[in-house]
Amino acid sequence: VDTSHGISLQNGAVPGEQGKQEKSVKRGNWGNQIEFVLTSVGYAVGLGNVWRFPYLCYRNGGGAFMFPYFIMLVFCGIPLFFMELSFGQFASQGCLGVWRVSPMFKGVGYGMMVVSTYIGIYYNVVICIAFYYFFVSMTPVLPWTYCSNPWNTPDCVGVLDGNLSSHAALNITQLLNTTQKRTSPSEEYWRRYVLNLSDDIGNLGEVRLPLLGCLGVSWVVVFLCLIKGVKSSGKVVYFTATFPYVVLTILFVRGITLEGAVTGIMYYLTPQWDKILNAKVWGDAASQIFYSLGCAWGGLITMASYNKFNNNCYRDSIIISITNCATSVYAGFVIFSILGFMANHLGVDVSKVADHGPGLAFVAYPEALTLLPISPLWSILFFFMLILLGLGTQFCLLETLVTAIVDEVGNEWIIRKKTFVTLGVAVAGFLLGVPLTTQAGIYWLLLMDNYAASFSLVVISCIMCVAIMYIYGHRNYFKDIEMMLGFPPPLFFQICWRFISPAIIFFILVFTVIQYRPISYNEYVYPTWAISIGFLMALSSVICIPIYAIYKVCRSEGDTLLERLKNATKASKDWGPALPEHRSGRYAPVFSPSTESHLEVQPLQPEKGQNEAVAASPVQGSNGSAHSQDSRL
Repeated sequence: VDTSHGISLQNGAVPGEQGKQEKSVKRGNWGNQIEFVLTSVGYAVGLGNVWRFPYLCYRNGGGAFMFPYFIMLVFCGIPLFFMELSFGQFASQGCLGVWRVSPMFKGVGYGMMVVSTYIGIYYNVVICIAFYYFFVSMTPVLPWTYCSNPWNTPDCVGVLDGNLSSHAALNITQLLNTTQKRTSPSEEYWRRYVLNLSDDIGNLGEVRLPLLGCLGVSWVVVFLCLIKGVKSSGKVVYFTATFPYVVLTILFVRGITLEGAVTGIMYYLTPQWDKILNAKVWGDAASQIFYSLGCAWGGLITMASYNKFNNNCYRDSIIISITNCATSVYAGFVIFSILGFMANHLGVDVSKVADHGPGLAFVAYPEALTLLPISPLWSILFFFMLILLGLGTQFCLLETLVTAIVDEVGNEWIIRKKTFVTLGVAVAGFLLGVPLTTQAGIYWLLLMDNYAASFSLVVISCIMCVAIMYIYGHRNYFKDIEMMLGFPPPLFFQICWRFISPAIIFFILVFTVIQYRPISYNEYVYPTWAISIGFLMALSSVICIPIYAIYKVCRSEGDTLLERLKNATKASKDWGPALPEHRSGRYAPVFSPSTESHLEVQPLQPEKGQNEAVAASPVQGSNGSAHSQDSRL
């Protein structure tokens, strides 16, 4: 936030180049455009691309799923992505500050913060488990290779135990399937050793110290990368956003050279066209695009707010969205080639070994890796890739919260102390993550994953579309974009923003409600109280919107309710580009002889502006807090 003009006015200096300088010093900008694109790619490409998409694809008709997936990408994914990027970039504000566009809807920004908080807490726990596996992979033999460990049960049958020929292994598998379920050493290692899983979500047991240690490591890493805000994280993403592709390619080459890999890939890609008529397939495609791009998390608005004002975010949004989806498809080859090899080795169908979520990353895939020569190397690579994919998203989640807090307080002092804000948020995140490292931790983690960030995101996104297109007005918004990019948004995007995307979002919402099944984990069914907590988490982010709206309407001026509503939704005086030199057209100051009014006067209320400029004293701001008018420019 550029607070320089308070000083420059008293000194009589002419604002201009100096203002430009000050702004980038105070709030910061990306070093260059590549940093922004890489950060956004790292944000959009996360663990879901590896552990959710391939499984969804295989479940929903293989190659046929690509068709609804790409349709949803074009009509919902890219338009929403472009909308959030342009919104943040135009105002150079985090997810709270941008709502000067229509102050009544600021609750949407608070909702985004709540969602980012929940995701930030449990996402780092997943990263910490990946760290744990990464460290324990540094041994000559992976600890989940054989069944001879103290934590194994008699049911355990390893793929390498007792040098069975493939034929004998096949018979044993069939025999086991008739009597009891075969458990693999990797599953027992995961459940009985790493998590030491308790029998119920309420039975927390003890904290797993190795996991707690790794959680500390992952928060320290995230904090150090964000210690200077986007200045430092912009440099880190050169590595964290690109190296996963190197690892994916290494694993891909290793995977397709294995026997049985083709079977796995055929499983992943063979189209079953009859499934395309199934509503669930379209619903899954829409939700996957929606969650995978990170719309409505607030992160996109935050990252874009550090862009130069005239950056072409239209081009960026297309590049990033397509990269994200291509990564998902590519990861599917990596996953299914190795699962096909394992199924071939065990003599079972690929569907028996396919899994998703933590089960794929920490059970099925690690087990398949034990069959490879020099398996620790592949394991180290795989988990290193998961760590990097997770960190890219985690950086943005933390930066979203910190930027929102700093922009909201917005004074000199907090901008200087931004590092301490980051530290505070990181420490809070670590402490809130501690219960997720207990013996019942995975139950809580999945509860948060399923409820905290599912339908609330859809509601937030829908309200954001409506607020910008219908309350602020699509014509105004298209003009803003033209002022920023030099061209109005293409007609296709105008139609999508106004009609198609909100309709698709509404469809996802309805679909989520209809498809709703209470959550379960393997055989464990969650008790009612736990599911109620899940719903409360989901509501806690959405409830911000009506609460803030009611508060805002009550605080607005006006005699009748209608007048108050009008005043609460009308763009505040300080909405617009952050820097004076970009405030042209309807944001241009009204000219008058003195420099002061040149700076201060807003086109909306010229008389009032002049008085303020002369007084140059703190005035009552639009949100009721006293601050000097210029500090909000």
